Amino acid sequence: MPFPMTHAVGVLDGDLVRLEPLEHRHAADLAAAAEEDRRSYRFTWVPTAAEVGDYIAAQLARAAQRTLLPFAQVAKASGRAVGATAYWDPRSLPDCAAPYAVEVGFTWLAASAQRTGVNAEAKLLLFTHAFEVWKVDRVDLKTDARNTVSRNAIERTGARFEGVLRCWSRSWAPGESGLLRDSAMFSVIAQEWPACRSALQARVGRNIRPASHYLG
Repeated sequence: MPFPMTHAVGVLDGDLVRLEPLEHRHAADLAAAAEEDRRSYRFTWVPTAAEVGDYIAAQLARAAQRTLLPFAQVAKASGRAVGATAYWDPRSLPDCAAPYAVEVGFTWLAASAQRTGVNAEAKLLLFTHAFEVWKVDRVDLKTDARNTVSRNAIERTGARFEGVLRCWSRSWAPGESGLLRDSAMFSVIAQEWPACRSALQARVGRNIRPASHYLG
């Protein structure tokens, strides 16, 4: 189902990262980010530099249909886009237009931005908006069950592992075109959100440098 028109999202601004609605102006930064070191992308699809223009066009086409709300992840320290993420797959009950659940996905980061607090704060911003503005009851996350790097990153957000759904969606692993993958499923529910928020805030705080670092 599409996102309601009332669920449009602008910029989500943090201390380490600013989530900006994805646009073609982010293409040059994303092309550079995607080519830094592609070894961590073994089980997920991240565009090459040559594919970034088509990638953005495809994400914007989904956004026009309101099935996806894509963002560029802009590092505050450099002002450059270092990856992307999105809200998608909103789910509503038949008698209510507002979604009770949404997925955070289509996420990738440049190698240099991984384990810097950017992912933690991006999740903090997205979860906060979903739980506190949209009032959802659940946020989903999933990844290829073999992708231990992604699974560990998701677990560090405070999301709970729910199990593996076999042959759940297409595989993005090299050499597996046309095959299905097993997906590891995670979630945060509304009752868990206050504890999750506190943990994410603490993680982000450990990565914020003194103001003098930026002024010097």
